[in-house]
Amino acid sequence: MRLVSYRSPAGPRVAGVRDDGLVDLHQTDQRFPCCMKALLQRGEPLLALADEILQRGKAFPADSVELLPPVPNPEKVLCVGANYADHAAESGMAPPEEPILFSKFPSALSVDGAPIVLPRNSQEVDYEAELVVVIGKPGRHIPRDQALEHVAAYACGNDVSARDWQLRKPGGQWLLGKTFDTFAPFGPALVTADEIPDPGNLEIQLRLNGQTMQQSSTRHFIFPVDVLIAYVSDVCTLLPGDLIFTGTPPGVGFARKPPIFLKPGDTVEVDIEKIGVLRNPVVAEEPTGS
Repeated sequence: MRLVSYRSPAGPRVAGVRDDGLVDLHQTDQRFPCCMKALLQRGEPLLALADEILQRGKAFPADSVELLPPVPNPEKVLCVGANYADHAAESGMAPPEEPILFSKFPSALSVDGAPIVLPRNSQEVDYEAELVVVIGKPGRHIPRDQALEHVAAYACGNDVSARDWQLRKPGGQWLLGKTFDTFAPFGPALVTADEIPDPGNLEIQLRLNGQTMQQSSTRHFIFPVDVLIAYVSDVCTLLPGDLIFTGTPPGVGFARKPPIFLKPGDTVEVDIEKIGVLRNPVVAEEPTGS
């Protein structure tokens, strides 16, 4: 099943995706939660009911509502660095012995079709295609052999990065360089985990203005999804709606000769097998009034 969130007068609502449009699942059946976090927390039994509700609900056009990030308000947006061996090599790093974790603020989240806004104070904004893991079942100290039971869904993501902030500011401003507004598009919808039994075998690609810049497979993860979940949960409790951006393959802009950075008018597409295409235009930040 594919799920999105949209804005309503009553707040964020969850809808199922059908060929002829979107279906508000709560409106169709009151047993269904209104918001995405509540749905993810209820787990597989409710998701099985959702498929039946989706088929009998009344659809409305997707362009008739404002779409929100599929999980509008995650508590945590965790990101993994250097998780493909060939990307670590192009970055001049040895493959890490343990996962490298950083975070983005939820305010960086954006949706399919919304613009990536290039900040006035950065001239080196880069793209990074990533598989996003969406947590459903909460947990702490999760054993690796049970980790995938805690995944509710997957999505495409783009870990947009201001390299001049990330790499050359004093001390290396990884957090700030990664978390400008609009720097975490993800979607186009959540694809429930039952449709992706093996997240470690998905083709992943990024296209910039139609040209393929990144092409790989999650088979090349250094740390697969189950390892990441077990590792992070030894530090903090994972909660429904938490997001994990799992790392990017080689081909990023700053490692190219010469470097390629995003510019106004570009279109970036993240394409992941079985999930879909996340497409975002690129615009310059508008000047503020004096």
